[in-house]
Amino acid sequence: MYGFLIGVGVLLVLSIVWMVYRIQTLVSVVKGSDKKIASGSNKVNAILFILFLLGTGILMFWYSIKEFDNYQLPIASEHGVITDSLFWITMAVTGVVFLITHILLFIFPYKYQYKEDRKATFYPDNNKLEIIWTAVPAVVLAGLVISGWVAWSDITAPAPEKAHVVEIMGYQFAWEIRYPGKDNVLGDYDYRLITASNSHGVDFTDKNALDDFPSPKVVIPKGEPVLFKIRARDVLHSVFAPHMRLKMDAVPGMPTRFWFVPTKTTEEMRAELNDPEFEYEIACTEICGRGHFGMRRVIEVVEPEAYQKWYAEQKTFIQQNPALAEGLSTEVKELAEIQLRESNK
Repeated sequence: MYGFLIGVGVLLVLSIVWMVYRIQTLVSVVKGSDKKIASGSNKVNAILFILFLLGTGILMFWYSIKEFDNYQLPIASEHGVITDSLFWITMAVTGVVFLITHILLFIFPYKYQYKEDRKATFYPDNNKLEIIWTAVPAVVLAGLVISGWVAWSDITAPAPEKAHVVEIMGYQFAWEIRYPGKDNVLGDYDYRLITASNSHGVDFTDKNALDDFPSPKVVIPKGEPVLFKIRARDVLHSVFAPHMRLKMDAVPGMPTRFWFVPTKTTEEMRAELNDPEFEYEIACTEICGRGHFGMRRVIEVVEPEAYQKWYAEQKTFIQQNPALAEGLSTEVKELAEIQLRESNK
């Protein structure tokens, strides 16, 4: 119903605009001004083009400089240096072209405004000019695309064997974090196993899952490779860590991954920004529902020694909730009980 009313409203507005135009035309005929090609508004419009160019140009440069620190966040990963450099090279190339074309776009209406004594030049074609404006953009764009492809191939290549694995699972409306145990191998999962006490859907019949453990935040070591294994439980989400220059979609039924090397601890970034409350974060950049705004998880980057100490202190899923071991085979139960005894020592 609303769509129909909006459509009727649009038709009425167009009809009114058309009627105003027709009335203006009839008035011009009555006054005899319809034969006059150029009017005072011709020059006024030409001057307005220049004023608009200057006004918006000054506003653009002022805003870009004033807010630079807000959109150019400090880099905290190795690949972030490469992606930022590609971004600014692309910005420089496209920015120069943008400025030149738009300056000409607004100057030409002023310079070539209608005059009775001016005759237009007939200029049908120029093969040399057409070759130049086709070849130059093709070469420049090919260079940008190839350099971006090389960087992306490095970023999405298989992670180093000793990379620290972290699983990030998105669901409406939060992130769940899972770490593998000492074997650095995550156990299997199955969406059919998801319950109130097993929100990850971990399959504890898989021995690799027995030493997996959850965490309320993402803790990773500085200077060592980290592999994020990303998945979604319900709808499309997107893992975004701006300071790490990391973004990867979390897609239901299609696990994704992203590996990187952090270069600054949380404490170092706090000192750099002079902000004792700073926290790295993961946010969701895919509109996933009403609670989308609440999908945030803290990332804490620490020194490798502090990371190993924190890692050794974590308790597995089963150690935190022994009921998860119910219904498992005797062999798997024995392994789980060994873990429980070790945790109680």
